Amino acid sequence: MKDTMNIEKLKNTLLKADAVVIGAGAGLSASAGMTYDDERFRTHFADFESKYGFHDMYAGGFYPYKTEEELWAFWSRNIFINRYAQPASRVYQDLLKLVRHKEYFVITTNVDHCFQLAGFDKARLFYTQGDYGLFQCAKPCSEVTYDNENLVRRMYKEQRNMKIPSELVPSCPVCGGPVTMNLRIDNRFVQDEGWHRAADRYEAFLNRHNGRHVLFLELGVGYNSPGVIKFPFIRLTKSNPNAVYACINLSDAKIPPEIADRSVSIKADIKTVLMLIFNKYDD
Repeated sequence: MKDTMNIEKLKNTLLKADAVVIGAGAGLSASAGMTYDDERFRTHFADFESKYGFHDMYAGGFYPYKTEEELWAFWSRNIFINRYAQPASRVYQDLLKLVRHKEYFVITTNVDHCFQLAGFDKARLFYTQGDYGLFQCAKPCSEVTYDNENLVRRMYKEQRNMKIPSELVPSCPVCGGPVTMNLRIDNRFVQDEGWHRAADRYEAFLNRHNGRHVLFLELGVGYNSPGVIKFPFIRLTKSNPNAVYACINLSDAKIPPEIADRSVSIKADIKTVLMLIFNKYDD
């Protein structure tokens, strides 16, 4: 691999770091095989593709279904496959092996629960954009979210012909209105008590390690929402002369020139890079 020197540099930075802040985007889950199109989509949604004409799970989430029974047939299948049915990923497990003896914290825009499946400490995770495992009122009438696992499993199991039974259509337990996914799509996204606690823990972690040798490790973060992870990581590295910014990405691995001497850029598959670092870790 042409990035061998940068991988060695990242390994050494990781060894020396007092703390590691992981920023994870969709590219990390994609590297773990959690793709939302191509063969994986066709395996699970060929019937939806044939009937409705969309070609990936993202598009399916925005399709204007005529009935709630159709809408929740798609979403229950989507949630079940991407939140409740997948096994722990080797990519995430390798990442945990690299940081488990360090002070670490994770901020992620992913909503698929892969970090917790791999064994990451829930108290060190901040899911900024929501969680496939939560419903919220569609209005919303309150800043509360609801665990959806039992209902999703029933909807998935009992759907027929891309429809769920009408009695399984979910409703808000407070106002009785429709519910939606707890995903940051618009300004109706609910930031519940758990979200705010995680945000506070993340802020406290950053403050506690301010000025120390911190590695800001960005994995698979693009430019769809750079203000959540990418830009803050760059800003935090600029403000801390002891910090290092590292970016692993197949396409968006650019480094700002003002922190080039304290940065590592690796344009490659995350899974491959993590395996190589892990193999070198005990050298």
